[in-house]
Amino acid sequence: MFKKILIANRGEIACRVIKTARRMGIATVAVYSEADRNAVHVEMADEAILIGPPPAAESYLLIDRIVEACRRTGAEAVHPGYGFLSEREAFPRALADAGVTFIGPNPGAIAAMGDKIESKKAAAKAKVSTVPGYLGVIEDDVHAVRIADEIGYPVMIKASAGGGGKGMRIAHSRAEVAEGFKLARAEAKASFGDDRVFIEKFIVDPRHIEIQVLGDKHGNVIYLGERECSVQRRNQKVIEEAPSPLLDEATRRRMGEQAVALAKAVNYDSAGTVEFVAGQDKSFYFLEMNTRLQVEHPVTELVTGIDLVEQMIRVAAGEELAIKQGDVVIKGWAVESRVYAEDPFRNFLPSIGRLVKYRPPAEVSRDGITVRNDTGVEEGGEISIFYDPMIAKLITHGPSRIAAIEAQSAALDAFYIDGIRHNVPFLSALMNHPRWRKGELSTGFIAEEFPQGFAAREPEGDVARRIAAVGAAIDHVLGERKRQISGQMNGRPVTRERRRAVWLNRWEIALDVARDGEAVAVRFVEAGGEAGAPHHLVSTWKPGEGVWHGTIDGAAIAVQVRPIPNGFRLAHEGYEVAVSVFTESEANAARLMPVVTAADTGKKLLCPMPGLVISIDVAEGQEVKAGETLAVVEAMKMQNVLRAERDGTVKAIHAKPGATLAVDALILEFA
Repeated sequence: MFKKILIANRGEIACRVIKTARRMGIATVAVYSEADRNAVHVEMADEAILIGPPPAAESYLLIDRIVEACRRTGAEAVHPGYGFLSEREAFPRALADAGVTFIGPNPGAIAAMGDKIESKKAAAKAKVSTVPGYLGVIEDDVHAVRIADEIGYPVMIKASAGGGGKGMRIAHSRAEVAEGFKLARAEAKASFGDDRVFIEKFIVDPRHIEIQVLGDKHGNVIYLGERECSVQRRNQKVIEEAPSPLLDEATRRRMGEQAVALAKAVNYDSAGTVEFVAGQDKSFYFLEMNTRLQVEHPVTELVTGIDLVEQMIRVAAGEELAIKQGDVVIKGWAVESRVYAEDPFRNFLPSIGRLVKYRPPAEVSRDGITVRNDTGVEEGGEISIFYDPMIAKLITHGPSRIAAIEAQSAALDAFYIDGIRHNVPFLSALMNHPRWRKGELSTGFIAEEFPQGFAAREPEGDVARRIAAVGAAIDHVLGERKRQISGQMNGRPVTRERRRAVWLNRWEIALDVARDGEAVAVRFVEAGGEAGAPHHLVSTWKPGEGVWHGTIDGAAIAVQVRPIPNGFRLAHEGYEVAVSVFTESEANAARLMPVVTAADTGKKLLCPMPGLVISIDVAEGQEVKAGETLAVVEAMKMQNVLRAERDGTVKAIHAKPGATLAVDALILEFA
């Protein structure tokens, strides 16, 4: 077994590999760019080597820097994680030349399967069902349009060396193909150093299901069940689960056996993933094979009990798989949510900055429920513009799908992040979406259920009552603290009115609130003015804590708490609402206050996120139509097209290509 390994990656996956290596008694070496000098993975590793400036192309993507780091530290093997160099055939060859072992598949398998065009050819040769498409070299956008016309719309444009949703576009028309081809090539070049793309038929209402395979260097290959990854946004996975609610045992076996056959055909010898697009009728077609560890591998680990990183290390060291196909048993259900630094209320635009507060839910395993948080950040750390915006992967496991979902929902409610915008409210809303809970999924789920994007929602019904009750309980605790500080007035104890008006934004709920032993008793006031039966809220919450953990009538609940002027903002199950708790006299005065409205910025194009201006596509004095491209801004390796929301004339342009802009920086004005 290896004594020391180097992890050629960063962030949560580097931390994930270090944890397993440490458990196995293997020393670790981290590599880092100047932007990651104080990163968590650098602190965790036994040694760390600086490999270059912040841009990945000048640090993490340079093979010679990694090889030199191995030479300097005496690392015997390298785990590539995912992304970066993990699927570059040249990387394991360079390591082999330096006498260093690659913890991943052999270069031949990477060549055959890592390239998405070549993998489809290999799959077709192995008589694996594939999606209709064009796998040759596409010369330009005109050629791309001609191919799409022949295949039939809609089509998918995908980077040959891609992954993670980058370099990928769905096109429904000739115009969308031409534009999507250019954007996909640019993203592929920036992310993978390879601008080749291919085009295939886009299956309508599809599901994305993948099979985890594991092979060794002795010809043994097994499959470890499937993962459903259909909940995607912009072709990037958002939520994954294992197993899939679609498959039955017979379909699972057919997909698994086909994945194993393909892996054996290319002498695959590590952890890898064979991805399929599946119809609602359980038909399936090969998409691609990822010759690396997947982002979503934890859900497979939790339902099988198999540490995939450990297996990769053991296989790379020449060990034979100790696990046979018959040993693989799927137990329970696991769900993973990807927590990103992005603003769901501004069309998921990237958010960068310092994590002023970072308080993930506690990692636990008790009463049949497991909560796991794979992360590479810590409080006070910086979310950089140079890398993927992932903050963490939150994974829960339970005896059933609904149990895993309930655990995930509760964990998201307890995931407290401040300093940047993040997608926890959106993930929380997804966990409580009826269609998700029913398992009625497709890759179009988010686009279909949130056609106008994700917007702030007004809570209603039971959710509104829970939030109001917690708000009243928090206010009561704050009041008790104030009375303890103030003591007595004129020799008499300070008393408190029971009646309260709780405003959720400006929607009012009347309550009676009083202390009842260890609990706060809350009674909702009905239309006739009478208070109903009491609801008892029990919590150890103290002022200043970011999450109110407690019970309402014995049922556990977590609500995020952020102070704001004249109240606090509460977040629960995807709802974020400003809460004010008034006495009756305060409420009478508050009702007379005018409502403040936001300033109109309709005649300005503001930069929606920190990023690099790739192009300005209009000129001063030009008339533009709604939907026309105004500019392209790149952030976190993704190119974002900014379009006109209405017809107008460009009055002035304030930004130039190549400029780095802050969020809300002025790009151009309309007349």
